[in-house]
Amino acid sequence: MKQSGLVCLDMEGVLTPEIWINVAEVTGIEALRRTTRDEPNYDTLMQYRLAVLDKHNLTIKDIQGVISTLKPLPGAETFLTELRRRYPLVILSDTFYPFAGPLMEGLGLPTLFCHDLDIDDSGKITGYRLRLKDQKRLAVKAFKELNFKVAAAGDSYNDTTMLKEADHGFLFCPPQNVIDEFPQFPVNKDYGQLLEAIKSVLG
Repeated sequence: MKQSGLVCLDMEGVLTPEIWINVAEVTGIEALRRTTRDEPNYDTLMQYRLAVLDKHNLTIKDIQGVISTLKPLPGAETFLTELRRRYPLVILSDTFYPFAGPLMEGLGLPTLFCHDLDIDDSGKITGYRLRLKDQKRLAVKAFKELNFKVAAAGDSYNDTTMLKEADHGFLFCPPQNVIDEFPQFPVNKDYGQLLEAIKSVLG
């Protein structure tokens, strides 16, 4: 049976700005600049972020206020429109549903699999809940078991297991440290290049 193509993409850094970096810029809390581009261990990163939020008394409303000012990266919506004309598309992200809504609307509401937050009555973020540990890789694995040929693209450490699992994995505008550590993945520097790369492997 001929396989159908399916595309899996990371969200932040690929389609949208990095939420935590923008929170850092608005609040002046430089500690929140640390992202999955810097820290390979996601739990280590999130525990660090939660401690910073607690120290500075930042609530979900503070973060959502910053997110409401953000828009998808230039060209991202057009890129997704072109992709969705050709292939099923799923966004696999380590962001959280309370963060992602406005950004997904700006991208035409593609399917998003991500995580959730524990928030108390005062709006304090008290914890986070993974949909599934290593959900990006496991989602790609499941799509392959459904007889899809999967092309995936991301920019950070937390995307690399997804890229390894995919039939074809690509880096998109990654930092040099990720390029150096994962030279097996072709690097794409703009949406046009990434679209052509995906078309070349999925048809």
